[in-house]
Amino acid sequence: MPKAAGFSVVRNLVGHGIGKDLHEDPYIPNFWDRKQEDERLKAGMTLALEPMVNVGGFETILGHDGWVFKTLDGKLSAHYENTVLVTKGEPEILTKI
Repeated sequence: MPKAAGFSVVRNLVGHGIGKDLHEDPYIPNFWDRKQEDERLKAGMTLALEPMVNVGGFETILGHDGWVFKTLDGKLSAHYENTVLVTKGEPEILTKI
């Protein structure tokens, strides 16, 4: 997604593992950073992949309700989520509609 087109990927929120608790390791960023350590996926892991794309800057703020995030610049944002099971073969998307 080209920055030149005016879009950005949210960096302070991540996807995550799902198990006994809703938010577990590993935390999965929605962008790639060379400095970040590689996370090795293993069969049996269940992951929530949650990319968020903004029109404008990537910065977000937490709303007064303590739950909803908003863009710092007040522009539009889109959030998409799938839950994926890592298997020994192809991953299984658990949230197919």
